[in-house]
Amino acid sequence: MIERIPFLIIGGGPAGLSAAITATRYGVDTILIDDGLKLGGQLTKQTHKFFGSQMERAGTRGMVIGEEMVQELQKHKNFFAYTNTTAAGYYPDGVVTAVRGETELFKFKPDVILVATGASEKMITFPGNDLPGVYGAGAVQTLMNEFGVLPGERVLMVGAGNIGLIVSYQLMQAGVKVAGVVEAMDHIGGYWVHASKIRRLGIPILTGWTILKACGDEFVESAIIARVDKNWQIIPESEVEVEVDTICLAVGLSPTLELLFQAGVKMKYVPELGGDVPLRDDVLRTSMENIYVAGDSAGIEEASSAMLEGQLVGIAVAKQLNKDVPDYERIKNKLTNELETLRAGPLPEMLRKGLKKVITKW
Repeated sequence: MIERIPFLIIGGGPAGLSAAITATRYGVDTILIDDGLKLGGQLTKQTHKFFGSQMERAGTRGMVIGEEMVQELQKHKNFFAYTNTTAAGYYPDGVVTAVRGETELFKFKPDVILVATGASEKMITFPGNDLPGVYGAGAVQTLMNEFGVLPGERVLMVGAGNIGLIVSYQLMQAGVKVAGVVEAMDHIGGYWVHASKIRRLGIPILTGWTILKACGDEFVESAIIARVDKNWQIIPESEVEVEVDTICLAVGLSPTLELLFQAGVKMKYVPELGGDVPLRDDVLRTSMENIYVAGDSAGIEEASSAMLEGQLVGIAVAKQLNKDVPDYERIKNKLTNELETLRAGPLPEMLRKGLKKVITKW
């Protein structure tokens, strides 16, 4: 049986939840599907406080933001969520299928779709990277912050972007020793406030260094790191062995876009945004007029931006479905200006460059 619905959201992270809250406020019947056991996406793992303005819930921990957004949605009778449910395919007739467990199959025929499926972690290759004890940073956050399980006792962090710095701090908070952070670039990629916090805890941050090898017979026992030159070549005789039982990789994310590829949405490879991303207009509508994108699916960015993008999609969908949206242009401009403000600092320069390549008019 095919369930016909006005608005289907695929992904229950910050972008999907924000879009759902906004759309339901304007009377749009909304269904959200997410493969997590509970809604919130990356917010469920984020114990740190957000930056930005009141509009981005500055000063509130990510996990609390997620809980508050879910509580808000539970007040709306025109919203329903399928958790532990994976979107399996998009078909030419506009039907989206989803599966839960091994026996439940759902079919939806939405008028409008938001793909807010987030991103997957990038990995790097080196000898021993398949040993037990080698994790992605997201997996480490899930173990600690959702399930209360420590990944190990002594960790080497690979990557000094925001995720690597934040997870290093969270590891120390949980009582795990962080031997150091290595970063192949000649500078720290994340915010200095995060770097300063872990430096005050005595964690060394080694820029211009990379991992060469994970050592161990049945699990990680140590790691070999080495310096790299400006051409990313290993500097001879710079190798150092570090005793660790865990290697955490925080080397970037790639947008999750399988459904958009299935739907035939126009894409473009933009390295500044994490890889292939969909072309979209100023309200994040793709080349297919009934499919929108937001959050990391639109390009790797912060959760604060994802929430604003979700709100932008929410009002655009309400308007497209002929709901009454008073002051639509004013609200749209306010959200757009807030996004521009968030992206105005020195670190998002590459992001701004990437966005110029994908924003278009249909």
